[in-house]
Amino acid sequence: MNVAERVAKLRSLMSERGIDAYVVPTADFHQSEYVGEHFKARKFITGFSGSYGTAVITKDDGGLWTDGRYFFQAENELKGSGIRLMKLFVGDTPSISEYLQENIPSGGTVACDGRVLSVDEGKEFEEALCGKNITLDYEEDLIDLVWEDRPLLSKKPAFFLEEKYSGESTSSKLARVRTAMKEHGADTHIIASLDDIGWLLNIRGDDIEFFPLLLSYAIVTMDTVELYVDDSKLNEQILEEFKKNNVKLHPYNDIYTDIKGLNPDSTTLIDPMMMNYALYKSIPCRITEAPNPTILMKAMKNPVELDNIREAHIKDGTAITKFMYWIKTRYDKETITELSSADKLTSLRKEQEGYIQDSFEPLCAFADHAAMMHYSPSEESDVRLTSGAFFLNDTGGGYYEGSSDITRTFVLGSVDSQMKKYFTAVVRAMMRLSRARFLYGCYGYNLDVLARGPIWDLDLDYQCGTGHGVGYLGNVHESPTGFRWYVVPSKNEHHQLEEGMVITDEPGIYEDGKFGIRIENEFVVKKGTKNKYGQFMHFETITFAPIDLDGIDPEEMSRDEREWLNNYHKEVYEKIGPRLTDEEREWLKEYTRAI
Repeated sequence: MNVAERVAKLRSLMSERGIDAYVVPTADFHQSEYVGEHFKARKFITGFSGSYGTAVITKDDGGLWTDGRYFFQAENELKGSGIRLMKLFVGDTPSISEYLQENIPSGGTVACDGRVLSVDEGKEFEEALCGKNITLDYEEDLIDLVWEDRPLLSKKPAFFLEEKYSGESTSSKLARVRTAMKEHGADTHIIASLDDIGWLLNIRGDDIEFFPLLLSYAIVTMDTVELYVDDSKLNEQILEEFKKNNVKLHPYNDIYTDIKGLNPDSTTLIDPMMMNYALYKSIPCRITEAPNPTILMKAMKNPVELDNIREAHIKDGTAITKFMYWIKTRYDKETITELSSADKLTSLRKEQEGYIQDSFEPLCAFADHAAMMHYSPSEESDVRLTSGAFFLNDTGGGYYEGSSDITRTFVLGSVDSQMKKYFTAVVRAMMRLSRARFLYGCYGYNLDVLARGPIWDLDLDYQCGTGHGVGYLGNVHESPTGFRWYVVPSKNEHHQLEEGMVITDEPGIYEDGKFGIRIENEFVVKKGTKNKYGQFMHFETITFAPIDLDGIDPEEMSRDEREWLNNYHKEVYEKIGPRLTDEEREWLKEYTRAI
């Protein structure tokens, strides 16, 4: 079936059940950012392949809500589907709840699979629909009835993350979480987010593409952990560690029945942003709502993790530098495409000891494709690299030592003066944020203007955040801190900057139908001078790979900006050079020269 036929079948099922609108989020049962193949229901029913968006199908209409990263891509992929693009945060575009309130008749029914709906979304729908006596039916997985060849849940094995990588034992982490539970007056703590469970129990898996996480739920009490998981994935090492920490195993889907047996007089701590609506509605006891304590704990990396992460970035920088050399010296001598280049970069990462998998889908975008902020090539869209354009690469690697997220934009051949001006502005934007000195207590939105300044000076902007936290073999986009000039509650990026956080710095310029430029480094939040004014903080750059000097116009840079770039490239050469071949090292010397 094509998309239009799938939608028609869905509407037929809706009609049989008296459903006026069916909501399909981009989510699994754990509110994960990226999902396994089994959970790609929104992509199945709309054809839109971006990582963020929600579809609403009514009897005679259909909409796909997504943000500015995906407008161009969504317009292309939705063609012929009968589903309209609804541009979030733009003009008078209604929110999903506003749309449902306006378009569903009084006494009607809105349905969804509540296991893939967040608590906050469910509450918002309830509030919006109650005035018109509209029923919210959250127990309808209609997509499963339409999707005849739906992929099965993953059966891939899990692995234990040893303390030489995690830097802290499971028992220590559990003690910290239980202390936080007491502070909240909670007897139990229900965790549904996979990266939080993985961090707490020092386990990882392979159930989500690119993210090494394990499908599971956990109920933490003061003396046990009730873990809901497919135990066939667990090896002896994991089972032995679980035994030490009184972790008891239960079948994965039993959580929905067992949770109803909690003592009604007890109090459980939950994070509504990290739990699905169906699970929330099953809880019979008192509820205390707060961010999972593990969120901040895992965001503030310990010294062992930070040392490992620095090493992971040297490995990753080596792969990126080899890749840049390969692209720059061969694109005009052989056929290289977006897809083949992505495969090449993955192969170079695989050469690095400790590589596990890429940390997200490679975004390799040539020329006008790079104007689509999060374009990822497909067999249908793949193009050959040629001269006279930018080639944007936003990629990452997952190693036992940690995860990376790096973007470099390469100049192929020569580009005009305006393109160089824009390229230089993006580099200046990235370095201005990375050089920040600030007082403890600042949030990401206090500093975002540092990156946007050189781009706003051109009367340009980019429709996304400037940076995000990065997990340690978890989610590559990790809360609770990021950089953007406005607050988006759903992004959960509203915590002050804390020592040990690892965050990206990735401003850009995107000209529809022409080109896109993004330069991204990661840095660690560190303490600096403490004096009568307070505790000063700064950033330590941990990403090391050349920034393409072919795109730089030195006349657009101040002396101190050129000095920063020269010092950065000196470090790149010193750290990466010894890991290259003689030929690659000689090339790197030229591309890290002082300007």
